Amino acid sequence: MKTNMSNKEVLAIGLMMFALFLGAGNMIFPPAMGQESGTNVWMATLGFLITGVGLPVLAVIAIARTGGNLQSLANRINPLFGVIFTLTMYLAIGPFFGIPRTATVAFEIGGIPFLPESLNPNGLPLFIYSIVFFGITFWLALNPSKLVGRIGKVLTPILLLLITILTIRGIASPMGSFTEPGEAYQTASLATGFLEGYLTMDTIAALVFGIVVISRIKEQGITDQKMIASTTIKAGVIAGIGLSLVYLSLAYLGASSVETIGSLDNGGAILSGVATALFGTIGTIILALVITFACLTTSVGLVSACGEYFVKIMPKIPYAVTVGILCLFSLTMANMGLSQLISVSLPVLVAIYPIAIVLIVLSFLHKSFNGYSQVYTGGVIGAAIVSITDGLKATELNIEAIISIYNFIPLYAEGIGWLVPAILGSIIGYFIGRGNKNDPSAEISASKAS
Repeated sequence: MKTNMSNKEVLAIGLMMFALFLGAGNMIFPPAMGQESGTNVWMATLGFLITGVGLPVLAVIAIARTGGNLQSLANRINPLFGVIFTLTMYLAIGPFFGIPRTATVAFEIGGIPFLPESLNPNGLPLFIYSIVFFGITFWLALNPSKLVGRIGKVLTPILLLLITILTIRGIASPMGSFTEPGEAYQTASLATGFLEGYLTMDTIAALVFGIVVISRIKEQGITDQKMIASTTIKAGVIAGIGLSLVYLSLAYLGASSVETIGSLDNGGAILSGVATALFGTIGTIILALVITFACLTTSVGLVSACGEYFVKIMPKIPYAVTVGILCLFSLTMANMGLSQLISVSLPVLVAIYPIAIVLIVLSFLHKSFNGYSQVYTGGVIGAAIVSITDGLKATELNIEAIISIYNFIPLYAEGIGWLVPAILGSIIGYFIGRGNKNDPSAEISASKAS
């Protein structure tokens, strides 16, 4: 049993965590934000870093502090809730949406530009591409103990090198000056950037990735819970620094690109235009490699995390078989196309994301409210009342009557209307827990927190 990890080992874990987070969506949002925010790009990026970097890193640390898996955290509300919520999270960010999306985005940005215009890309080409993509994913995820070496020591440096090449060229040969910010960024650039980072959904992914990171630390011989948490924090700082540098670079490229490629609505189109403007055809190839590596590392992380989770709840099915099923199911979902995937899965993600944030934040305040389960319950109910409605709204159901009432909730128009109800619910839960002195579970929670 080891009592600590070397700096080199911690660095490898940190690079692996960085690569797991950096998917295609993370590379598309910052340049789009950069173009739209213009001269206010740095304030907007600060808001983006809070939710696009800070919350995901905190999520992994929260998992490390609460037993190494999402269900340990969710069980603080109720064991039944823990099972249902955890399963929902893994299915949503895993085979039903997150995993297949990695292949479709990689194909659209790293594959379609190289196909003849006369060829329908969403037919046979997508099918062949997804077979190769998930074949590689299966091979990399088949032995999760080698993830640190394969991702942390091989794929991540390649990914960083490609991004660095793009950024250095963009700084050395600026495409133009920053333009005036769009309407959303003129007076509330920090808040708007905050919401852009929120929409990356990385916090949900972090709760899923947590089991992968913790397992890799344990495989290095670290078993002490405090040491696992400490190592996770160090690795999280490394991943956070890496993500911040990437986001700052991509936001700059987007903000400086308007005069050269024009104002575009799609982050993928902006990134493609930037790469072509800076390097011509070779730029398109560099972008394709960057996106492919980013999507592949995220896919491997999600498949490994989901595989380890399902093996725990269904131990009779071998890990290799579970990973194979996940890859085959994800391959099938990927061939539905990106737009269909988003329309089906986004409402679920919108509904559960605020609940995940509440659980993470409260986990760091656990001792301050004596670990009362009522605090978690109240906070989650408060957030869910609003977030589930937002999820229904994302399905384009006609719920205007409800929305008209919710417009009176503070910050609802800004997209975080769940915040105040979650805070009020937690406060009410605290007083209920404090007054429920005859509840044995409250006494156990209080003793554990002390």
